[in-house]
Amino acid sequence: MSAPATLDIRDLVTGTGAFGPSEIVGLMGQLGSDPASHRDLRIAVKEIEGQSDRSPAASVRLGVGQYLLGRWKDSLQTLKSADGGALALYFQARCHLALGMASDATEHLAHAQESFTAAQKAGYDPTACGVGVAEAQRLAGHVKEAEKTLAKVAATAESSADYWAEKAASGADSGLPLADTIAALEKALALDSSHPAALFAMGVINDRVGNDDEAKICYERAVKRYPTSVGALLNLGILYEDRDDFLHAQQCYKRILQVYPDHPRARLFLKDSSASGNLQLDDQEQKQRDRLEHVLALPVTDFELSVRSRNCLQKMGIHTLGDLARTTEAEILESKNFGETSLVEIKDMLATKGLSLGQLAAAVAAEETAIEPVEPSADEQEVHSLPITELSLSVRARKCTTKLGIMTIGELVRRTAEDLMECKNFGVTSLNEVREKLTERGLKLRGD
Repeated sequence: MSAPATLDIRDLVTGTGAFGPSEIVGLMGQLGSDPASHRDLRIAVKEIEGQSDRSPAASVRLGVGQYLLGRWKDSLQTLKSADGGALALYFQARCHLALGMASDATEHLAHAQESFTAAQKAGYDPTACGVGVAEAQRLAGHVKEAEKTLAKVAATAESSADYWAEKAASGADSGLPLADTIAALEKALALDSSHPAALFAMGVINDRVGNDDEAKICYERAVKRYPTSVGALLNLGILYEDRDDFLHAQQCYKRILQVYPDHPRARLFLKDSSASGNLQLDDQEQKQRDRLEHVLALPVTDFELSVRSRNCLQKMGIHTLGDLARTTEAEILESKNFGETSLVEIKDMLATKGLSLGQLAAAVAAEETAIEPVEPSADEQEVHSLPITELSLSVRARKCTTKLGIMTIGELVRRTAEDLMECKNFGVTSLNEVREKLTERGLKLRGD
């Protein structure tokens, strides 16, 4: 089968040719497969925005372009000043739906239902509008109404991927067996293999049962379709972090913040991911220190030295390269019979391992002070026995404590900050959150 023809996005959006549902579907497909097309769309949108005498038809194209770029507020305002046709009304509804999902604003969900209904009356596809109404109803918490709305369009919706994806979502919210939910999602993906809502839902299902690899694939496919799901980007970012891929995780969070600069979770996760990335660098530094300690522990007898040099070092109690690195040149020369020739020999030996004489002479080993455990009072024991869920930690912090096997508050306060930071993705932000929650109860981590 031949590959689909590449669209001229700038001509499609700024021109005067056909611009309807089928052209928009093609545009969305290209945005998902060709990263360069995003630039073309942004250029086209900027070009129309710069028109002082923009026509109502151009406003429709501009509004759709803004919607696909995730600029839902701008799109909504643009489409309201458009021609009032079915396409403009339908994408006004999509904007209200997106804003409602992102901000939990129920008024947007109510406006979405009104706009979908108006779009259908103006001639837009009844199935697409009916499914849109059902989605808005479900997101507003009216699952039974959503199921009734879906039932009304069922006869004509057999070939609609949107319908099957929404049927799966509504069914899941109403307690539909998991097997039935998966079956509906598979029907949606059979009709549209890149359907973002169906892929996101499949990703969540796999995520919950621990199929991280499959979940990652689903989320990665979902975020290729524009506009991208905020939930898919958040979940994908967390999976990337679980793999220590902090760069890609941060890219996910930054994509959200480009549209929602104040998105609380995206800001929190980006900060935490950056901190975790720094910790990964710290791990690399630790490995380098471990390698250095191994070299310092090498005995001098492993190296070919003259009898004079060997005897002098033995008399001085120098047995390892570390001992030499902690000894200054002046101290070496104070030894009887240790002259310049032996000194050069010692320096050359150290140089082969990247060391130098006296390199660690000023280093002072820090002694760890043992912390005596304090027996908690009766009241404290009662608090210590409470489950960790009583602290109402964020998903990320809770996930890390679960990985560490921490089930109660008492088990948490017996851990040090270093213990917690050893868990992947438990960064500075999560640590501060735990400390704040413990402080509220008059508690703290061991060693704080």
